[in-house]
Amino acid sequence: MPRKYRYIFGPVPSRRFGRSLGVDLLPLKTCSLDCVFCQLGRTREKSIERKEYVSTQEVIHELRQWLESGVETDVITLSGSGEPTLHSRFGEVLEYIRSNSSTPLVLLTNGTMLHLPEVRKSAALASIVKVSLSAWDQASYGWVNRPHDKLAFDKLVEGEVRFREEFEGQLFLEVFLVKGINSLPDDVKKIAAFARQIRPDRVQLNTAVRPPAESFVEPLSRQELEDLAKLFDPPAEIIAEFGGKRARYMKANEEAILSMLRRRPCTAEEISEVFDMNLNEVSKYLTKLLNEGLIKPERRELLVYYRASSGQK
Repeated sequence: MPRKYRYIFGPVPSRRFGRSLGVDLLPLKTCSLDCVFCQLGRTREKSIERKEYVSTQEVIHELRQWLESGVETDVITLSGSGEPTLHSRFGEVLEYIRSNSSTPLVLLTNGTMLHLPEVRKSAALASIVKVSLSAWDQASYGWVNRPHDKLAFDKLVEGEVRFREEFEGQLFLEVFLVKGINSLPDDVKKIAAFARQIRPDRVQLNTAVRPPAESFVEPLSRQELEDLAKLFDPPAEIIAEFGGKRARYMKANEEAILSMLRRRPCTAEEISEVFDMNLNEVSKYLTKLLNEGLIKPERRELLVYYRASSGQK
């Protein structure tokens, strides 16, 4: 079946925001970071160049079609295949949605471009902005996030602090913790100190419950996250998806994916092509199947394949 939309996807279930319509402004995977835990795999184009990666006009055309369809969603989220603030006209996309819909707007950003005044001005058009902080100095920034070589940790914090001062909406700060890399209590305390400088409305802890970019990445348990959440003031909330209820359509998609994996192993990208889904959608389904023990990952050189577990027919 031909793809109806190239740049928008969903709505998909989001633990944080309910049903979320995704808007994808970057080719897979274009980002200023190459985080070891990224569910989309390794960064293909590590860049800090801001340009019109995909046609703003075409994105707005698709949004117009979607808004006219009458389908409901809880939020509209700029996210997807890379860092959305690298798109030089992402603010125009936010402005179009604000002018044509009362649906809350969410911007999911790693925060690396917020030291630029023009990016802060555009980002402030969103209702909710989620930024990231998973390190406490340049060395740990390198271990966890593997940033573009022109990015500095101090600039990241400075940009997020400045944005908080200017932004009147809700600011969420996501802290992604990886066992043995940035999860020692003394190190998390350092991250918490920077969080107090940024002053987000919420601090949210996450860990690698979805298949990560690197095989050495291990998740923390819920109990470990609960213990570390107390180091933040006020205590952080845990957003890692250790389980949960499934909508009927979500279960149907999981069963279709599982049926295919019983026949042959596939990568997430192959599943995306077959089912005409965005990789973010595929990742959610794979996470559920992995958590239930119905599939297992196999790394072959640089690729991760998924196959049905033994006994699945």
